[in-house]
Amino acid sequence: MTAKVIYRNREYNVKPGKTVRHSLKELGINRESVLLTRDNELITDDYILRERDIIRLIAVISGG
Repeated sequence: MTAKVIYRNREYNVKPGKTVRHSLKELGINRESVLLTRDNELITDDYILRERDIIRLIAVISGG
């Protein structure tokens, strides 16, 4: 089984047992540019992925 990361309408299958931070690094996604959610709740990047987790990444937009 795998966990799933969803970012900008793309789905990535990742191995459970790793932190979200580690998985994002492997996927080449900048952690500083996204918010992490699981079941519509914010999580931290040290959350350890479990089988069947669905992590949705929300792009952070800033302007000036």
